[in-house]
Amino acid sequence: MVDGSASEARAAFARHLRAERGRSEHTVRAYLGDLDSLLTYLAGASGGAATAAEAAVAGVRLDQVSLADLRSWLGALAAEGVARATLARRAAAVRTFFRWAARTGRIPADPSLRLAAPTRHRSLPPVLAARDVTALLEVAALAADDADPVHLRDRAVLELLYATGIRVGELTGLDVDDLDLALNVVRVLGKGAKERAVPFGGPARSAVTAWLESGRPRLARDGSGAALFLGRRGGRVDARQVRSLVHEMMGHVPDAPDVGPHGLRHTAATHLLEGGADVRMVQELLGHASLATTQLYTHVSIDRLKRSFAQAHPRA
Repeated sequence: MVDGSASEARAAFARHLRAERGRSEHTVRAYLGDLDSLLTYLAGASGGAATAAEAAVAGVRLDQVSLADLRSWLGALAAEGVARATLARRAAAVRTFFRWAARTGRIPADPSLRLAAPTRHRSLPPVLAARDVTALLEVAALAADDADPVHLRDRAVLELLYATGIRVGELTGLDVDDLDLALNVVRVLGKGAKERAVPFGGPARSAVTAWLESGRPRLARDGSGAALFLGRRGGRVDARQVRSLVHEMMGHVPDAPDVGPHGLRHTAATHLLEGGADVRMVQELLGHASLATTQLYTHVSIDRLKRSFAQAHPRA
């Protein structure tokens, strides 16, 4: 028998996200942050505590939360100038929480069933032209000519990001054994702890091989473990370092948009589709749970096609 308090439900919901849904710590923190925003508002509205931590023990009862309370909370956030995308995310997190609370018997009914939030403006992501990608990788290759192990690593990182379209967190989590250089395939652990195999081409294979043979051994230390990509001190490279690398290297490509690792992911997906790849194959390669997410890239391709048509066709 659960006690129905916000504090008990919050803790149990966090365990549910980790153990049953396989969410990462980053995702769990995001869900709890959105939930704490609501709890803080409810506690404040009732004259209770002023902080999220206190809100959980300030007498907020989940079975007393109404749809009107949820709408009032979103309205207050909107009045503070919170972005539409953030409002949509917070509403989605709270719907997930109350759906789970109702299913587990913590509340008699889900008050969020008819909760709506502003839809996100899904802007088309920046995509590099093929010539810009070529220029970027040429810059990395030239830098690697000095045999500095970090420059060898940087070239391998950029080649692999573009070749595979994997997420920056997936890249930094790779171990040496995740690579199969005989088959040109990398084994990736994606969102929800789902594993997938992603192929890559000859240029990425050459860059990674040079890193493994001439770069990594010079940076590896006793504590390096099996990490594929290492920093100068021998530790596993992190996402922040990779983002800085991509932005820095893009600065050497004239007139190209300043994209990060996610921009290279967008670019890889778009180029695959423009080259005739099937959208479901691209979905599998990128590790998207929903086909709708992958289909965003088809809109990018169509938009680029329309711009080219408008520039080139005499009767556009």
